[in-house]
Amino acid sequence: MEKLWAPWRMEYIRTSIIEDPGRCIFCIDSNNDEEHHKLIVHRGKTAFVMMNKYPYNNGHLLIAPYRHIKDFNDLTDEELLEMQKLIGGCINALKKTMHPQGFNIGMNLGRTAGAGVEDHVHYHIVPRWDGDTNFMPIFSGTKVISEALAQSCEKLKANFE
Repeated sequence: MEKLWAPWRMEYIRTSIIEDPGRCIFCIDSNNDEEHHKLIVHRGKTAFVMMNKYPYNNGHLLIAPYRHIKDFNDLTDEELLEMQKLIGGCINALKKTMHPQGFNIGMNLGRTAGAGVEDHVHYHIVPRWDGDTNFMPIFSGTKVISEALAQSCEKLKANFE
């Protein structure tokens, strides 16, 4: 059996699952991004953008409101508008930073729909490139992410408008 090393995941496992299993990854308790949420790309008034720790592709971003909201219909008009504007900011930053040819953008509402975090609504913005699907997921069930999340995050922060 081949081994795929991903040592950066241990920090997430230790802090999220072992130390505080009930913690919501989107509920931010501090403005100190360096200490608490190193993968935050941009903070808005009612919502923010962060890197996905388990990305589908390089540059996979998440947009969530600060309020812990399970039901999409409970979002305020202000939250809805800001989240939509942040989608545009994500697209622009990803285009400047990673030059994708397309994007998958959407929400998974409920576990049956694929939501990994079903109690806090959030958007996924996944950049796509021609030929970004290869044999690894098909033959080995493995997805290759070619850049460290922290590096991608810093590049995207620099290009976020």
